Amino acid sequence: MERRDVRGHYEELAAEYDEHWVYGPDYVPWMSARITEALRLTATDRTADIGCGTGLFAREIARTLRPGHPVLCVDPSEGMLRQIGVPPPPGLTPIVASAEDISERRTELPYEQLDAMWLKESVHHLAEPGPTLQGLAERLAPGGRLLVVMLPATIRYPLFGAALARFEELQPDPADIVKHLTAAGLDADLSYVEHELRIDRETYFGMVRARYMSLLSTFSDSEIEDGIEEMRAAHPEPVLVFPDRFAFALGTSGRGQDGVG
Repeated sequence: MERRDVRGHYEELAAEYDEHWVYGPDYVPWMSARITEALRLTATDRTADIGCGTGLFAREIARTLRPGHPVLCVDPSEGMLRQIGVPPPPGLTPIVASAEDISERRTELPYEQLDAMWLKESVHHLAEPGPTLQGLAERLAPGGRLLVVMLPATIRYPLFGAALARFEELQPDPADIVKHLTAAGLDADLSYVEHELRIDRETYFGMVRARYMSLLSTFSDSEIEDGIEEMRAAHPEPVLVFPDRFAFALGTSGRGQDGVG
């Protein structure tokens, strides 16, 4: 199994990342709205998108919410953060740092405490999710919320068999993330949301070839091409239709204000 450096993977993918993640015109607004609803975001919240990539969701949330405090776009990849814009658009503050840097306070933040933060499909990159989530939870203000958005333990993507098997091997269980949030002293719960994807078959094959999921960076070029041929045989239809299901693990600080929490 060929394993590549995760940070290097995203540096290589940065320039075309948005192209591979904007499945359709409604996907980013849909997910951004779900994040906003789950975290009960308001314009006065001090927020951070941990592992933001190119800021796809932070940008949309800032556009609709018009926050009084810029959303902190935190990512270890300078290449990804450059895609946000130089200078960044109003309402966004890029910060080059990992989740561990924020958790262990190795990186200074503009806000002493955060009212809300989210990790969108980045928790599987954490070497030690328990301690890292504990440190992030400690940066929450009273009544603060921490949301982990992740794929479930199994997915119904039209990927080749070896990729699906490796996903199940490597993907954390959302129930375990809830346990970590609870151990961090947060009131935690788990819910699911689902969105139907419709993607042109050749477009999706191109996304796989570009390794749009970090999981795919564990396969060699020849393995990817063999996998695409397997997918081509299994899916002759011109448009691939499949569910994109996400687990939302939400932790809320019990140190609520005015008796809340």
